[in-house]
Amino acid sequence: MPALETAPALLAATAVLAYLLGSVPFGIVMARLFGLGDLRKIGSGNIGATNVLRTGNKPAALLTLVLDAGKGAIAVLAARALLAEDAAQLAGAAAFLGHCYPVFLRFRGGKGVATFLGTLIALAWPVGLAACALWAVTAALTRFSSLSALVAAALGPVAAILMGHATLALLCIVLAVLIFARHHENIARLLAGTESRIGRKG
Repeated sequence: MPALETAPALLAATAVLAYLLGSVPFGIVMARLFGLGDLRKIGSGNIGATNVLRTGNKPAALLTLVLDAGKGAIAVLAARALLAEDAAQLAGAAAFLGHCYPVFLRFRGGKGVATFLGTLIALAWPVGLAACALWAVTAALTRFSSLSALVAAALGPVAAILMGHATLALLCIVLAVLIFARHHENIARLLAGTESRIGRKG
């Protein structure tokens, strides 16, 4: 963890604002803008980029990916610019929670992978790029988005330590645990051999 430098009141305000930013459901927004229908009734019902891709609309899926990652990155960069590193890590965690448990959708959100990656890139770009590479390599080899996310999340803390960002390791562990929890159904399907592969329409 980084040293605590920011006043508690400012940390609380940072957490609330970052959570609200993270709660913006860009997948649903993109699905409506592109006329794809209610994303929660398509494929897995998830609001993330992978489920948008199941509609067959690649531009909408790409925009969802970028915007969901951007939520975490913007929250981190704004908090760092205005306050300090402790606020930056808190902002990233709060944006991640907002995506997974958005107040605008009655706390039924996505699985947080894009927001996790965006947060890591903003906090320590070498670690973030390493996590993205782990996701990409696993996806290329297996075509399972869920497995790719689990590999990237599990090895994120290891990458943080090996790359000299040990103060980021605890946050990586916390977010990784939440990602595994959010993927419990995917894990069951992976074990059963029934998990959908990337690009398969739902």
